[in-house]
Amino acid sequence: VQLQASGGGLVQAGDSLRLSCAASGPPLNRYVMGWFRQAPGKEREFVAGISWSGGSINYADSLKGRFTFSTDNAKNTVYLQMNSLKPEDTAVYYCAADRRFSVVTGPSFYDHWGHGTLVTVSS
Repeated sequence: VQLQASGGGLVQAGDSLRLSCAASGPPLNRYVMGWFRQAPGKEREFVAGISWSGGSINYADSLKGRFTFSTDNAKNTVYLQMNSLKPEDTAVYYCAADRRFSVVTGPSFYDHWGHGTLVTVSS
């Protein structure tokens, strides 16, 4: 599967953005899908993930309530709605996929990655 993330940009603190991750190839519901982010000088970190087979969506604890993961099977696309953005949310955001049953938070477990989209939140 090939993934392409989009929707990033420059916003002000408190604004919202919706990121998209479009896939070409097999249906995304055959994969666990994850959103990750990497801020300058920091390691890549888990943001949210979905397991269609397991029927669950997981979020990083620090982001619950502000970020929402959603899907559109017809478009083979997943989304990350980000609300009340903060300067510390500034990062390159990546979508990733892997054939497994349950969401895992470690980036090394994911075999397929998109190129990422930059989100910059100004104060």
